[in-house]
Amino acid sequence: MRTLKRSTSAALVLAALTGTAALAIATPASAASYHCKTSTKSVDDAAYDGIWADNWDFTVKLCSKQSGDYLYSYASISWDGPAYGRVDDSSIFDGAYFKLQAKKSVSGTDPVLKSANYYGIESRLENSDSNANYNNHYTTPVMKTKVGAARVLTDGELHLDWNNDGNGYGRHQFTASPVV
Repeated sequence: MRTLKRSTSAALVLAALTGTAALAIATPASAASYHCKTSTKSVDDAAYDGIWADNWDFTVKLCSKQSGDYLYSYASISWDGPAYGRVDDSSIFDGAYFKLQAKKSVSGTDPVLKSANYYGIESRLENSDSNANYNNHYTTPVMKTKVGAARVLTDGELHLDWNNDGNGYGRHQFTASPVV
């Protein structure tokens, strides 16, 4: 019985190693990596004009990956916001969203192939630590776009509507991903 266990164990180990090796060989060929570009922007709180610091420093990483006929796009956004008087203040914005765009790369203005607005960022923007520091991050879901053989890229804009400023949404653009 002992010999049977060793033979079976050896066969299982060999099968597992063979499967792992096959998987390791197949993975790089089948999965392209994301190409990303990071940019930053400082945005003034349009609803406040007092003496205290009120700028929000945003860092946005826009990423693209083309696999077959599809472009996969996402944005990773982080920010260093100011310290406010209230913890988790849900009244800082009347609205906020991140617009992710898949674009065809052409000379001149790149046409938008697909666009999606991600509103989940607003609750993250208005979520502070226990000292009312508004530093956080948000990553959009991955957007899948059928693009065929076109040269494409991912672009994005942050839209912020500050509470009580009377100006509606302000648009803040960031540097697009590399062309894939």
